[in-house]
Amino acid sequence: MARIIVVILSVILIGLITWWFFGKRKVIGVEATIANGKQSASVIVNGGYNPSTIVLKQGVPAKLTFNRKDASSCLEKVVFPNFGINDFLPQNQDHTVEIDTSKAGEYEFACGMNMFHGKVVVK
Repeated sequence: MARIIVVILSVILIGLITWWFFGKRKVIGVEATIANGKQSASVIVNGGYNPSTIVLKQGVPAKLTFNRKDASSCLEKVVFPNFGINDFLPQNQDHTVEIDTSKAGEYEFACGMNMFHGKVVVK
């Protein structure tokens, strides 16, 4: 009887682990605001990116405004490898980055040391 319980629990555990690592997840993020045919979103940089996922509409010009509160040198740059962006973020000031929304997809961004990450989803 004990073996049957162990086997059942093992199968359940394997199923949960498989679901956790390979299951399809819905992208949860903040959708950009659209006004006058343009979209925009603000990101606070303070120990990471908040929000860390921004959802943009494909084909609508987009700007992300970063405001770095954190004094850490790691977060003083934002890098979008897919867009060739490697911008300095002045502390306590807004810095705007234009995002190409011509192609749908998920585009990662990170700090200059690649320790903190975020994502732009164009759909």
